[in-house]
Amino acid sequence: MSDDAQQTPSFEASLDDLERVVKELEKGELPLEKSLELFERGMKLSADCKKQLEDAEMRVEILMKRGSKTIAAPFSADEENSAK
Repeated sequence: MSDDAQQTPSFEASLDDLERVVKELEKGELPLEKSLELFERGMKLSADCKKQLEDAEMRVEILMKRGSKTIAAPFSADEENSAK
Protein backbone atom coordinates (compact mmCIF):
# COMPACT_ATOMS: atom_id res chain seq x y z
CA MET A 1 0.00 0.00 0.00
CA SER A 2 1.33 3.50 -0.79
CA ASP A 3 2.14 6.06 1.90
CA ASP A 4 -0.82 8.25 0.80
CA ALA A 5 -3.27 5.36 1.13
CA GLN A 6 -1.95 4.59 4.62
CA GLN A 7 -2.16 8.23 5.77
CA THR A 8 -5.53 9.17 4.25
CA PRO A 9 -8.55 7.37 5.69
CA SER A 10 -11.21 6.21 3.26
CA PHE A 11 -14.12 8.50 2.44
CA GLU A 12 -16.46 6.20 4.32
CA ALA A 13 -14.26 6.16 7.44
CA SER A 14 -13.96 9.95 7.38
CA LEU A 15 -17.72 10.34 6.93
CA ASP A 16 -18.44 7.95 9.82
CA ASP A 17 -16.03 9.88 12.03
CA LEU A 18 -17.64 13.17 11.00
CA GLU A 19 -21.09 11.81 11.89
CA ARG A 20 -19.83 10.78 15.34
CA VAL A 21 -18.38 14.27 15.88
CA VAL A 22 -21.65 15.92 14.88
CA LYS A 23 -23.71 13.68 17.19
CA GLU A 24 -21.38 14.42 20.09
CA LEU A 25 -21.58 18.17 19.47
CA GLU A 26 -25.39 18.06 19.13
CA LYS A 27 -25.70 16.60 22.63
CA GLY A 28 -24.47 19.94 23.99
CA GLU A 29 -22.98 18.32 27.09
CA LEU A 30 -19.28 19.02 26.44
CA PRO A 31 -17.16 21.74 27.99
CA LEU A 32 -16.36 24.62 25.66
CA GLU A 33 -12.75 23.61 25.01
CA LYS A 34 -13.72 20.03 24.09
CA SER A 35 -16.50 21.35 21.86
CA LEU A 36 -14.03 23.58 20.04
CA GLU A 37 -11.63 20.67 19.56
CA LEU A 38 -14.39 18.51 18.14
CA PHE A 39 -15.64 21.32 15.93
CA GLU A 40 -12.13 21.81 14.55
CA ARG A 41 -11.84 18.06 13.89
CA GLY A 42 -15.24 18.07 12.19
CA MET A 43 -14.21 20.93 9.91
CA LYS A 44 -11.05 19.03 8.90
CA LEU A 45 -13.03 15.85 8.26
CA SER A 46 -15.56 17.80 6.21
CA ALA A 47 -12.78 19.33 4.10
CA ASP A 48 -11.18 15.90 3.62
CA CYS A 49 -14.50 14.40 2.47
CA LYS A 50 -15.11 17.29 0.10
CA LYS A 51 -11.64 16.87 -1.43
CA GLN A 52 -12.15 13.14 -1.90
CA LEU A 53 -15.51 13.76 -3.59
CA GLU A 54 -14.00 16.38 -5.90
CA ASP A 55 -11.17 14.00 -6.83
CA ALA A 56 -13.67 11.23 -7.59
CA GLU A 57 -15.73 13.61 -9.73
CA MET A 58 -12.64 14.58 -11.73
CA ARG A 59 -11.78 10.92 -12.28
CA VAL A 60 -15.30 10.24 -13.58
CA GLU A 61 -15.09 13.25 -15.91
CA ILE A 62 -11.75 12.04 -17.27
CA LEU A 63 -13.13 8.56 -17.87
CA MET A 64 -16.18 9.96 -19.63
CA LYS A 65 -14.01 12.15 -21.88
CA ARG A 66 -12.03 9.09 -22.94
CA GLY A 67 -15.25 7.39 -23.99
CA SER A 68 -14.91 3.80 -25.11
CA LYS A 69 -11.11 4.04 -25.00
CA THR A 70 -10.96 3.69 -21.22
CA ILE A 71 -7.39 3.07 -20.19
CA ALA A 72 -6.40 2.57 -16.57
CA ALA A 73 -4.07 5.38 -15.55
CA PRO A 74 -3.21 7.01 -12.25
CA PHE A 75 -5.13 10.21 -11.63
CA SER A 76 -3.30 13.50 -11.24
CA ALA A 77 -4.59 17.06 -10.99
CA ASP A 78 -2.15 18.00 -13.78
CA GLU A 79 -3.94 15.66 -16.16
CA GLU A 80 -7.30 17.29 -15.43
CA ASN A 81 -5.87 20.77 -15.92
CA SER A 82 -4.35 19.86 -19.30
CA ALA A 83 -7.66 18.29 -20.45
CA LYS A 84 -9.43 21.64 -20.19
